[in-house]
Amino acid sequence: MISRLRTNWIVIHCSATRAIQINIGAKDIRLWHHQKGWTDIGYHYVIKRSGAVEKGRELGLVGAGVEGHNTDSVHICLVGGLNDDTWKPENNYTSQQWAALQKLVSTLTKKYPAAKVLGHRDFAGVKKACPCFNVRPWAKKLGFPIY
Repeated sequence: MISRLRTNWIVIHCSATRAIQINIGAKDIRLWHHQKGWTDIGYHYVIKRSGAVEKGRELGLVGAGVEGHNTDSVHICLVGGLNDDTWKPENNYTSQQWAALQKLVSTLTKKYPAAKVLGHRDFAGVKKACPCFNVRPWAKKLGFPIY
């Protein structure tokens, strides 16, 4: 695997799983990504429904979350993002996940002060709802750097 030489982006993702799938974590997502032929989980962090933060791919390595932007990004995945009944995109994260996300992004923006916070869907050419909420107003409200 290749080391990441710079960090311009902190990217928020979702696992595209239903809210009732409460036990999904980094181990599960790593397995899914291995099944796609990837060398490891694409995300550096996974935030479970309980708010527990699990490490994914090593932080210093290039992730696999946004095509064309992996060499300069840290990737965070919130578990959830799909409606239980319709399987359509939905902002259904728990209060524990929101608290964990805020704390993790705060830590990462201190570590990488030049990095901007965006959602996966905010990158040009991405045709996904991921992370199923608008990251820019959330990040702006909390004083995180945005693009």
